[in-house]
Amino acid sequence: MKKTMIAAAVALGVASISTQAMARDSIYIVGSSTVFPFSTAVAETFGRTTSFATPKVESTGSGGGLKLFCAGVGVDHPDITNASRRMKGSEFDTCQENGVKDITEVKIGFDGISIANSKAAGRYNLTLREIFLALAKDIPDGKGGFMANPNQTWHDVNPDFPNNKIEVLGPPPTSGTRDAFAELAMEGGCKTFPEIKALKTTDKSKYKAVCHGLREDGAYIEAGENDNLIVQKLVANHSALGIFGFSFLDQNGDKVQGSKIEGIEPTYDSISDGSYPISRSLYFYVKDAHVGTIPGIEEYIAEFTSEKAWGPEGYLADKGLIALPDAERASVAKAAKALTPMSKPE
Repeated sequence: MKKTMIAAAVALGVASISTQAMARDSIYIVGSSTVFPFSTAVAETFGRTTSFATPKVESTGSGGGLKLFCAGVGVDHPDITNASRRMKGSEFDTCQENGVKDITEVKIGFDGISIANSKAAGRYNLTLREIFLALAKDIPDGKGGFMANPNQTWHDVNPDFPNNKIEVLGPPPTSGTRDAFAELAMEGGCKTFPEIKALKTTDKSKYKAVCHGLREDGAYIEAGENDNLIVQKLVANHSALGIFGFSFLDQNGDKVQGSKIEGIEPTYDSISDGSYPISRSLYFYVKDAHVGTIPGIEEYIAEFTSEKAWGPEGYLADKGLIALPDAERASVAKAAKALTPMSKPE
């Protein structure tokens, strides 16, 4: 009995030491490549102006970040994840199953998804229907069915377009930008075909497969989570187009230009007022269980939701973030500082 008690005490001591060794003194953030520049700017300001360590920020994509975030509670798991789309109900369920119970959702502003090309080339003016016809894996065959997308050049999509090969660099499936692009641009164009729109009521899974399915024959090229790399490739290849958030377009306006979508340019004002067709909200999510254990989380939230950061004239506006309306900003900031747990998304 005595030996057993001694062994238990030693084991407890080792466990205690291991726990201390594993403890972190800095915030660990993962997620969206679109939110990454904003989160990094806040992290750097936070580290510079407070007594807390500068948070570690990794760009993993929205889906990848939420997977890491929802994997569990403890110092091995992220404290915050960024997302360029709202958390899905299925992701919320995964969090709950893994013990990540209370989650605070912070909507930080708006972003537009740009379809850009080199400034050395002509600017495109695309409709959502043309985007779908260029990038969909399957399109209507005109006989009531579907066929593999035969369009090889932009001229095939619209005779007024140049005879350039369809070559679009875009995000992978783990990216929130990819999800938002599929929902807003691809599905927006898909619904212009009455025969596909009818599928939404008769066969939802088929409808989603057709409307969200992107080509796998080389016309759509997965370029990873590094949006800066896409910009570099557009500069090198004047006939290619790239898909990324407005903030990257704004930061690289000397090299690339955003296509007009339905005749509307991607600008701060057109995204803010909702007239630009491919606009979406941006978020970050906080693991409430880590507050008080990992130092600085509440203070980081306060910095991010301060007017000097996310306000219309804040330093994040200089990075391309489109601010929420005043009343919504105040409401979100209040809920964020109170660490109000979110309910399951629709």
